[in-house]
Amino acid sequence: MAEATWGGPAFDLDAYLARVGLEPGLTPTLDTLRALQRAHTAAFPFEYLEMVLGRGLPLDIESIQNRMVGGRRGGCCYDQSVLFAAALEAIGFDVTARGARIRLGAKVLRAVTHGFVTVALDGEEWLTDVGFGGEGMLEPILICDGSEVQQGGWTFGLELEEDDTWVLRSLHGDGWFDLYAFRMEPRYPIDFDMMQHYAGAGSGSVLAGSMVVQRTEDHVRWTLTNNSLSRIQPDGAIEVRQVTVEELPELLDSVFHLTLDPTDAEILVKVFESHR
Repeated sequence: MAEATWGGPAFDLDAYLARVGLEPGLTPTLDTLRALQRAHTAAFPFEYLEMVLGRGLPLDIESIQNRMVGGRRGGCCYDQSVLFAAALEAIGFDVTARGARIRLGAKVLRAVTHGFVTVALDGEEWLTDVGFGGEGMLEPILICDGSEVQQGGWTFGLELEEDDTWVLRSLHGDGWFDLYAFRMEPRYPIDFDMMQHYAGAGSGSVLAGSMVVQRTEDHVRWTLTNNSLSRIQPDGAIEVRQVTVEELPELLDSVFHLTLDPTDAEILVKVFESHR
């Protein structure tokens, strides 16, 4: 087996499995891959509150474990993918990181800023993205032109464009919606560091300023953007309401399964009030 890339001796697989609600002794099969992605997505919401709280987002496995496994926190694509890759690697999967250009319905050329991983299994390659937030998948999808899967009420597809570019799409009420485009070029932890630096500090940063928390279930997607809470259903129906500062802690806990320590909660309340 190749030398560990994402976790190594510092990664505590048993603690991770306990956090996501799975038993030890998993083997590298497709059923395990599906179960692990489901469990990870259910346990860890999408959020980058560390940046909003004025801290950096270190991507070493010790820091990620302390925050996401030891604490009741989520993460953005980079730390989510590093943690997931470490777990996959520890179980015995053949894992490769990739980078994508976000589209979100617009076919414009953007920088490679999204990080995720794929898994090679029995001669096939599976897309196993756990960190795309509100439009993210719940289970793997086979990387094959024309792949289409339904996960709960959500439908995803993969299309191979020219120049060996793959496009992950989601089926919306008015048709297919491009999420992101990627090629099969391998990426490494240092690439995730650079992507995160650009996303957090570069022009048009998306990881600072606004508070965003997202969670996807089989038949509903939740998004909290500053003080606006959205509930989206697979048929496109959407409910939006304003959130008060008094209900914020309970909302983060009950809807997003996210708990902040008292000091962080106090800071977040001030950020929240600044957007009212």
